[in-house]
Amino acid sequence: MSSEQNLAGRVVELTRHLAGAGAEAEVVAVHSADALTRFANSAIHQNVAEATTTVRLRLHVDGRTAGGSTTVTDADGLRSLVERTIAAARLCPPDQAWSGLTPSSAVPAPDFDEPTAAATPQQRADLVRDFVDAAEGLETAGFCRTSYTSGGYVNTAGQTAHGRTAEAAMDGIARLDGADGVSRRASGRISDLDGAPMGARAAAKARAAGRAIELPPGHYEVVLEPTAVADLLDNLAGFGFNGKAFAQQQSFAALGTTQFDPTITITDEPLGATLPFDIEGTPRDTLVLVENGVTRAVSHDRTSAAAAGTVSTGHAGAASRSWGPIAHNLHLHASAGAAATSPSSPDRSPTASSARALVAGMRRGLLITDFWYTRVLDQKSLVITGLTRNGVWLVEDGEVTAAVGNMRFTQNYPQALGPGSVLGVGTTAVSLPDRWSGVRYTAPALHLASWNLTGNASG
Repeated sequence: MSSEQNLAGRVVELTRHLAGAGAEAEVVAVHSADALTRFANSAIHQNVAEATTTVRLRLHVDGRTAGGSTTVTDADGLRSLVERTIAAARLCPPDQAWSGLTPSSAVPAPDFDEPTAAATPQQRADLVRDFVDAAEGLETAGFCRTSYTSGGYVNTAGQTAHGRTAEAAMDGIARLDGADGVSRRASGRISDLDGAPMGARAAAKARAAGRAIELPPGHYEVVLEPTAVADLLDNLAGFGFNGKAFAQQQSFAALGTTQFDPTITITDEPLGATLPFDIEGTPRDTLVLVENGVTRAVSHDRTSAAAAGTVSTGHAGAASRSWGPIAHNLHLHASAGAAATSPSSPDRSPTASSARALVAGMRRGLLITDFWYTRVLDQKSLVITGLTRNGVWLVEDGEVTAAVGNMRFTQNYPQALGPGSVLGVGTTAVSLPDRWSGVRYTAPALHLASWNLTGNASG
C-alpha cells in the first residue's frame, strides 16, 4: 500500500468515526512534485520546484453532499478536514444527483519511468542548452519541465486504488526579426526529449517566416501542423466530448452517427499520462471517442453518466460536477500511408515529414503552425475564433512560396473535420504538452479542405 493510499484510508476511518456508519465517503490523496526550468534571451533565468500533498474528501450523509481538501496532513489537519466537511454537508441542500460511490474494481498498473520522476535541474539545463545551441544565434525562450505524481484512493464502498505517473515536456521558440518558430514535445520518459532537433526546428521556422505578406480573408485549404491540431483536440475535449454538456444537450456529439471524415479516429489515452484512476476511484483506460468518423462516446464522471443513462469513463475531476468531465489526453490517430517530402518546406526536421507530404499535395492554401487565444463563440456547434501563431506560409502547387502574416479565424471545428473535409492525415503523431502538467495531446498534421480566415491580425 502506498503512503498516499494509507493517508486516504486514515481519513476514511476518521470520517466513519465522526460522521457515523451510514455516511458515504471517498478520499483521494495525491503527492505532486513539479520542477520547471525557464529560459529567455537564450539563457536560463528561473529554476523552480514544488512538492505538495493534497487530500480531498467527498462526503454524502443524510442525502447531502459536501467536499473539502487540505494540504495539512498531520492528525490535526486531517481531523479539521473531516469536521469542516461534515459541517458543510449539514448546510447543503439535498443532492438529487448523487450517484453513489465507485464499487470495488481493479485498477491497471501502467508503465512508470523512474528516471523521469528523479530528473535533475542539470538534465533540464542540458536540454535547454542543446535547444539554444541548435538555434545558432537566434534569440530563444521557453521551458523544460518534469513532474511526478503518486496517488491513492479509498472509499467506504470498498474501492481502493493507487498509482504513479511521470512526465517530461519542453516548449521553446526561436525568434528572428520579430518572426517566431516553435517546437514542443511531451513524453512519459525524459530520454525521449532531445533539445538539439527541437531548437533546429524552431530556428528553421523562424528564418522562413520573415518578410510576411498579407492575404485577404476567405476560406482557404490548409495543412495544420500537429501544434495547431492540438488546439482542435483541446476544444473538442472540453466542449464536444464533455459528458455534462452531452447530457444537457449542449454538445454537437451524436453517438453512433458519422460526424467526422472516415480518416478521423480519436481516442483518449490516459494510461501513462495521468493516474490510472480518477478522483472518484473509477479505473481509467483507453476510450474510443471517434472511430473511422463515427462518434462512439463522450467522457463521463459518475454524475454525468447517471444523467445520460450510462457508466463513468473515469473522467471525474475536482471541478467535473461544475464544468463537466473532460478528457485530457486525446490522441488523433495518424495515417498508415507513406510520407513524401517537399524540399521547399520551411521545416525540414524528420518529425515534420508527414506535414511536408501533405503540403506537396496542396494546390493553393496555407500551412499553419499553431493556434492560440482560441475562444468559443457557440458551444453547441463548437464555433471557435482565434489567431494563428508561430508561422503561416502560402502554398501554391505543392510549393511554399511566401510567409504570411498572422490571421484571425472563425471556424466550426467539427465541420472542418466532417465527412469529405479531411483531404489527408499525416503519418507521424506527435505528443505535445499543454500549459498544465499532466495534459497531453497527440496529433499528426491534417490537410483540410477549408478553413475560414476572417481577417489579418495586424488589423
